[in-house]
Order: sequence, then structure tokens, then C-alpha cells
Amino acid sequence: MSILISLLITVLVIGLVLYLVRMLPLDGAIKNVVQIIVIVIGIISLLRYLAVF
Repeated sequence: MSILISLLITVLVIGLVLYLVRMLPLDGAIKNVVQIIVIVIGIISLLRYLAVF
């Protein structure tokens, strides 16, 4: 149950950060790079919770 809650919180945080990045007044290319970085970090953290790493 604890793993499920951790996964849910991680997904919510990733979604919130992606939303906030979209709201920043940055150039489109920079936004895309930041969004990719956030997604990669999110996937790595999700895999860590699933004990892949």
C-alpha cells in the first residue's frame, strides 16, 4: 500500500511540475528541454519505487 501511495504522489508531482513549466514565460525550445528533463527524472523515480534500480 505504501508503494502505491508513493507512486501516486510521484505521478502527481510530475504532473504539477510539467504544468508549472508550461506556465513559465520561456522560449518554446527551452520549455521542451525542461519538460523532457522532468519526464526523465520522473520515470527514473518511478522505476526506483518499483525496485528496478
